Amino acid sequence: MIQLTAAIKNLHPPHCRKESSTCEGPTTGQMAFLLVGFGSLLVGAAGIRPCNLAFGADQFNPNTESGKKGINSFFNWYFVTIYFAVLVSLTLIVYIQSNLSWAVGLAIPAALMLLSFLVFYMGSKIYVKVEPTGSPVTSIVQVIVVAAKKRHLKPPENPSVSLFTYVPPKSMNSKLAYTYQFRLLDKGAIVTPADHISHDGSPTDPWNLCSVQQVEEVKCLLRVIPIWFSAVIFYVAIVQQNTLLVFQAFQSDRRVGHSNFKIPAATYTIFSMLTMSIWLPLYDRKMVPLLRRLTRRDTGITLLQRMGIGMFLAILCMLVSAIVEEQRRTLALTKSVGVEPRKGAISSMSGLWFIPQLVLSGLAESFTSVGQVEFYYKQFPENMRSIAGSIYFCGMAGSSYLSTLLISIVHRMTSKSSSGNWIPEDLNRGRLDHFYYIVAALQVLNFGYFLLCATWYKYKETGSTSLELHEVSKQTETSANGV
Repeated sequence: MIQLTAAIKNLHPPHCRKESSTCEGPTTGQMAFLLVGFGSLLVGAAGIRPCNLAFGADQFNPNTESGKKGINSFFNWYFVTIYFAVLVSLTLIVYIQSNLSWAVGLAIPAALMLLSFLVFYMGSKIYVKVEPTGSPVTSIVQVIVVAAKKRHLKPPENPSVSLFTYVPPKSMNSKLAYTYQFRLLDKGAIVTPADHISHDGSPTDPWNLCSVQQVEEVKCLLRVIPIWFSAVIFYVAIVQQNTLLVFQAFQSDRRVGHSNFKIPAATYTIFSMLTMSIWLPLYDRKMVPLLRRLTRRDTGITLLQRMGIGMFLAILCMLVSAIVEEQRRTLALTKSVGVEPRKGAISSMSGLWFIPQLVLSGLAESFTSVGQVEFYYKQFPENMRSIAGSIYFCGMAGSSYLSTLLISIVHRMTSKSSSGNWIPEDLNRGRLDHFYYIVAALQVLNFGYFLLCATWYKYKETGSTSLELHEVSKQTETSANGV
């Protein structure tokens, strides 16, 4: 639908005429058709992105050594393909759209999506498909409701023994060990005289009594939330490299060497994508085996350590961004190479000086983004892994809103100050470097907050899933009968 808005004349407004000072806007029907296309894109992406992470990792057997290594590598290579695809989009597709035709440029991703659709269904008979076992959200709500009902009860002295224990025989979730965090929720698993147990061991009314397994699953979610919040703050630094840097590039010398070729301002982010596309395979094939021999861990370093390295790199990224912007602005005010229409002087500083901060941004994402996704996948209960994938993208969206809020606050406060607006349309008249220092300070505070959360965090301790124990029991019984 989006491609058709460019290909069919009646689905887009007429081109602006050079001799006219105004342009004719789209009709209500044209705008509605475009918005329906965007809406379809959003719904499709919301269905694909959270689920393909969990679905892809489900193809590996976590109970084998090769399966564990496969899961660890899967997340790295998933992001390699994503970043490579974005790299192609920001170069080849953008070039076609800008220099040849918007209709052709939009038709290419539409055709690739159709090819993806066909390839996906061609393999449908060989996929490992984990059958759903009911809504995990219902279980979460039950724990909260029952714990609220029983909030006046006295906590048990020995909760790991006295709390109600029951795991459905066909549950896909691993049996969780009891933890002493969030003990208020333990009250939901206290058995009272009013509670009744069925002959199979399950509660007759799950809205009056929950199992300690359900309680521990909710605790898994609650433990992740502080880590997730720190990731939202982290992405504020990454967002600046995809937004404000474009305006900096417009007012910089974007020529490559002494040639007349200029790097498009919106394409500078390819250096970040290129860094991730190169670093992740090296990390997976070279760094992880080396770290594995040193630490005796399957992942080389812990997932929280991996995320922490990325957050530290985000601090360096913003400091470098501030220093580069200060130099760009100084050269623009003293030595310019032209004037950008509607903006101001073009700094004589080469746009290639933006590459160091983009490399740091790419490395930071390589550590934190991949580590974050793998962390959610492994720390969430098995029946909530698609939710684990979705909160990663929700965190990225939240950071964009937070960045917008921060820019709005700075814009409003500095507009009234004597020193002038820090983020005007002409960056040479502002102090974007000061804003970058604020973001860097925010990242320092967030890094300290993350270290506290990581120290407090308790990794999920699991055994075999109930379904696996059930299958082992059946196999043992069959073998015994055979003997």
